[in-house]
Amino acid sequence: MSIKEVIGSTAELIIKIVVLVFAATYILKAATAAYDYGYRIFTEEPVSLGEGRTISVSVKEPVSVMEIGEMLEERGLIRDAKLFLLQELLSENHGKLQPGIYDLNTAMTAEEMMDVMAADAPEEEDAEGEEK
Repeated sequence: MSIKEVIGSTAELIIKIVVLVFAATYILKAATAAYDYGYRIFTEEPVSLGEGRTISVSVKEPVSVMEIGEMLEERGLIRDAKLFLLQELLSENHGKLQPGIYDLNTAMTAEEMMDVMAADAPEEEDAEGEEK
């Protein structure tokens, strides 16, 4: 084996190791971020503790859940509009948010805000005509 072949194979090995380390680091960071985001879907704390501030918001029809989340984020009621969208998709209030004017508080969780905005939604009935 010539010296050029030894240097070439050593350089190739070093490059493969560096690429592997970068890939492993990227995967670890992405997995950690995904876990943290998923964890926040169910455990997100209110923006403020204690009494908080009451803010009046107007939800007009037609408006998407993402637009509601962006409005709540702009007003300082939630931290992340995309997280609010996921929370709504996984909540019992999915598809039940109603247009109206609501007094929401920074001490409320996103789930509590959705409960307020879905309070006037008609109850679904099962096949036997009973409320769920």
